[in-house]
Amino acid sequence: MKGPSKNSWEPIMTGDTTTPSYWLNWRVLLCSIWLLISLVLASILISKYECLRNSKSRSKERLKDSAGVLYEDEVWRPCLRSIHPAWLLGYRIVAFIVLVLMLILNVAVDGGGIFLYYTQWTFTLVTFYFALGSVLSMYGCYQYHNRIGARYDDERVDTEHGADGTSRNAAENSNVSNGAKGFDPSEQLHDRKIASFWGYVFQIIFQMNAGAVLLTDCVFWFIIVPFLAIKDYRLNFLIINMHSINAVFLLGETALNCLRFPWFRIAYFVLWTVVYVIFQWIVHACVSLWWPYPFLDLSSPYAPLWYSSVALLHIPCYGLFVLVIKLKHFLLSKWFPRSYQCAR
Repeated sequence: MKGPSKNSWEPIMTGDTTTPSYWLNWRVLLCSIWLLISLVLASILISKYECLRNSKSRSKERLKDSAGVLYEDEVWRPCLRSIHPAWLLGYRIVAFIVLVLMLILNVAVDGGGIFLYYTQWTFTLVTFYFALGSVLSMYGCYQYHNRIGARYDDERVDTEHGADGTSRNAAENSNVSNGAKGFDPSEQLHDRKIASFWGYVFQIIFQMNAGAVLLTDCVFWFIIVPFLAIKDYRLNFLIINMHSINAVFLLGETALNCLRFPWFRIAYFVLWTVVYVIFQWIVHACVSLWWPYPFLDLSSPYAPLWYSSVALLHIPCYGLFVLVIKLKHFLLSKWFPRSYQCAR
């Protein structure tokens, strides 16, 4: 057993993880059961709601009422009609640049081994989210510009055939004013397109990030730092920022965007964590290595309790973000009743 590493992120080793005795015991069996239960429940939710949404037999009217529906314009338009989509684009680009620089700096300082941590997995996913969001917002701004221009041109042609010059000029002024307010997709629901594959990927990643970021930051600040062998972790400015800036950017994105938040996609959040744990098990079965988080160590007699506790933490972490979304709907619809345009 070796002592603490010189790296701030590397804890001590507690035993040889490649021996058969490490894996062939009741602790691993119970932890495997928790993982299997999580996989089954997540699969049931996805097959019940996501597969129904993708069913070709569903009518358009039923599709509008389905839990997982997403319209194309909801991917790139802000929650307030008075905000131009370019502002959301700018926010996503800035967030992506800051996050990718933080990630590069983290790798440069501590090496590629940091990707053994759930924090870096989630941080990378958040970074990819803002990269994809920037691309979709660019496309959205292009669509927005075309729709506003086409709408103004059509209305101008109509008003040029007015009965007198006064009404024509008044109509033109009104058209310019309406054009400045922006295109309101809610006025033409029948013309709205269902989001593309990448639109749904974007929304799913948003919901995965919502739960994963809260889980990462809450576990770090409320479990690892106060209770779990903090002597083996040396906090620095970079570690603190990696466990806070992701949540800040994600909350800002949530306040600005118009994405829906169907509850059943907690399943993808659960799958994200299960894949991470299975990855850790495979790595440790092949290489004798320290565990990135003490509660993942299967040599502890409390391992099944830790695994089940972290699994149950997914519910309040995801639920807390659901409350954030509901609070956003309540406040913005109350403060800006004529401008707020998010589906509830």
